[in-house]
Amino acid sequence: MKRATIASVAAFAVALSYGAQALAQEVEAPATGRFIHAPKASVTTPSSSVAKPADAGKAAHTNTKFIGPNGLAPPNAAGPRSGAAPAGSPPYADYGYETPASLACLYGLVAASPGCNPNVASAVPTAKGSKAIALVDAYDYPTALSDLQTFSVQFGLPLPNLIVKYATAGGACNGPKPANDPGWEGEEALDVQMAHAMAPQATLYLVEAQDNSNANLAGAIVCANSLLQASGGGEVSMSWGGSEVSTYESAFSANNVVYFASSGDAPGPSWPSTSPNVVSVGGTSIARDPQTYKFLHYASWSEAGGGASLIFPRPAYQSGPGIAGTARLTPDISAVANPATGVWVYDSNPSFGAGWYVFGGTSVAAPLVAAITNAHNNFRANTATELTAIYKAKKASAKAFATATIGYCGPYAASQPTAKWNICLGVGTIKGTGTANVLPVVDAEQ
Repeated sequence: MKRATIASVAAFAVALSYGAQALAQEVEAPATGRFIHAPKASVTTPSSSVAKPADAGKAAHTNTKFIGPNGLAPPNAAGPRSGAAPAGSPPYADYGYETPASLACLYGLVAASPGCNPNVASAVPTAKGSKAIALVDAYDYPTALSDLQTFSVQFGLPLPNLIVKYATAGGACNGPKPANDPGWEGEEALDVQMAHAMAPQATLYLVEAQDNSNANLAGAIVCANSLLQASGGGEVSMSWGGSEVSTYESAFSANNVVYFASSGDAPGPSWPSTSPNVVSVGGTSIARDPQTYKFLHYASWSEAGGGASLIFPRPAYQSGPGIAGTARLTPDISAVANPATGVWVYDSNPSFGAGWYVFGGTSVAAPLVAAITNAHNNFRANTATELTAIYKAKKASAKAFATATIGYCGPYAASQPTAKWNICLGVGTIKGTGTANVLPVVDAEQ
């Protein structure tokens, strides 16, 4: 392979920031001779994440994209490396994708480590996040608990307390076991593993709807409400979405429950994230030095959803300077979503394709932000109170959140991230040790 120039290494970093779909294979760093190795694979969008015209207003799709498992090595033969990423074969022993420890470092849940390097950072969250988180999804994930246990052992996390419930359209939690759908299984693996990664002390409920129809998903939310209220409150994470509807708003009204939803993986509004009673979570890229994997900066992700709702008016918490128009705007806040800078996920079920994956999509961001909120023991009376705190902090200081000035998003790539609210990142992303400032959003109003 021809030795790479400094310019080509820089171009590789820019490609990661801007959401390149075909990943680089090998780049030799000129200063050290070290090869930067990435899987010889492209990003896959599962069929469950493809919006179908017949589903408009009736059913939801997932918001996932992934790399793997072909080309991604499983944990090394010597066994899991506590806190570290799954290891490849020498000399390509490390990848720069995000682990629970690197994410906890970036988002301020643990003390800083140099550059929040995924292959060096080992501290995982230990805060006694209480109560519970409900991950609402469709169809059944038969190996959810065993896969989450494998994920936990690999990354040095406490063993999980995961409870699976089968919901009915009427909101009961004692429905029949749903059928399996491979795409939705990948979504569920991602959801429970990211939630446990950021809030390992919380009880997790995986609430499975009978299918991906809006009616059955709404029933699963009602089931999740009852589970969380019995636990004293908590967060609901919904990583799916579709065209806007107003039929199911009553599902987002439980006391002491805060709702989070992915903003979507295509420009424009996506329900349920456009509901004024839901925190809309958009997507970022995490740029890293390709020689050292040191954190460089956040950038917008070109495929992240966001924009003005076509049916919901502007809620009071979004009023103020810098936010134009009269419609509900999304996203509210953002976290990692670009699969080129994605997160490790494990699935052992052959129906999906057993092995380690790197996942992206705003399906990553929603459970992360929900779980970070839980880990900070931040339990508000409702979503409006949570969003009021977020926008109050942004109005008080443009530096309350980590922002980006690199990238683009929206229809025709017409928008760029700014220090103000914008459709690329909302108010920005959670500040943590990776950005030399410990100010988690959940503490913003204190």
